[in-house]
Amino acid sequence: MKLLVDANIPASEPCFAPLGSVRCQPGREIDAEALADVDALIIRSITRLDAETIEAAKRQGSPLSFVGTCTIGTDHVDMNALEAHGIRFASAPGCNAEPVVDYVLSALLLAMERRGERLFGKRVGVVGVGNVGGRLAARLEAMGIEVWRCDPPRAEQQSDQAFEARAVETRTFENQAFHDLDSLMAECDVLCLHTPLVRDGIHATHHLLDARRVGALRPGTVLLNAGRGDCIDGKALKCRLVKQGDLTVLLDVWENEPAIDTELAGLVDLATPHIAGHSLEGKLRGTWQIHQQLVAHLGQAEQVSMAELTPPAALRRIELDAGLEPEEALRLCMRAIYDPRRDHDHLASAMRHLTPARGFDTCRASYPLRREFATLEVALSSMAVELSPWLAGAGFRVTTSG
Repeated sequence: MKLLVDANIPASEPCFAPLGSVRCQPGREIDAEALADVDALIIRSITRLDAETIEAAKRQGSPLSFVGTCTIGTDHVDMNALEAHGIRFASAPGCNAEPVVDYVLSALLLAMERRGERLFGKRVGVVGVGNVGGRLAARLEAMGIEVWRCDPPRAEQQSDQAFEARAVETRTFENQAFHDLDSLMAECDVLCLHTPLVRDGIHATHHLLDARRVGALRPGTVLLNAGRGDCIDGKALKCRLVKQGDLTVLLDVWENEPAIDTELAGLVDLATPHIAGHSLEGKLRGTWQIHQQLVAHLGQAEQVSMAELTPPAALRRIELDAGLEPEEALRLCMRAIYDPRRDHDHLASAMRHLTPARGFDTCRASYPLRREFATLEVALSSMAVELSPWLAGAGFRVTTSG
């Protein structure tokens, strides 16, 4: 069989070469013509696979029977069009959830440091508690930080399940408190968006933070978006920052990627090029999950394991003794693994020398090696064991002595 794979997908050779002939191509260049003789297509979110592209490829006689995206999100693919042509679709839910949470925690600690404030004692609102938001909420709570959740579809599902449990008296349901978005805006110091992009229906998320809600954000709010750029009205946010400048804004996702609004990027406190989930482990998990689903589609056995794909980390252990406050210890360990300022500076530099779109894509295509918090063991002396809840809660592997 013939496979077409986005050139920036890692481990494509060990995962897909055993299955057939592999051709690699930049994701933004994949079009109907590129699919003319392709049996399986492996992409990322930068490839728009819409109905028109699929129809055009099929008119040319493309044998395409499998499409896999090595990403959590699927809004770049018209799944209805694939189904109409009998094309199997696969995604990689949760593949990069852990590094996105790493990114969020690093960004929030950075924002609080710049403001001369502490993250501990703040109330964090998490909008969308799926693979990413759910993990973020759990880690924050493990660190002792109060979290308010907003997820209307899950709140409705919880209500239905609780009703069924009461009706049959045979099942238990652990109640999880949800709040509406306007309550989070009114009561939370930090607002983190982790919703998928849904354009229509009662739970649409396109411009979830529209002009009204952007205008209603409390002065001093920390607003972070690592979900989908179109969930915030970028023009309204830019207007708020120009006129009032009273928000701390951290953006990894943008409207109109890769041709992002450079004025908005220059106004926010942290601007990164949609790389929150770009850890080595996250990328490899995405590739491996699609590998698993493709071999299952073909009726074959797994060709490679995740452990075989993952190299050992260069930095494996840090030892901490007494003398550090919890947030100091967290910043030290986080920055040993990942410092978001690097990505902010890289994007700013790229956009000064290139067009916004080319600069954005260049940063993503040349992204440096990044590992996850869980690859680092933090060894605490007997005098520093009080740091354990915060460090373990943040996602590090903590060991203690004495």
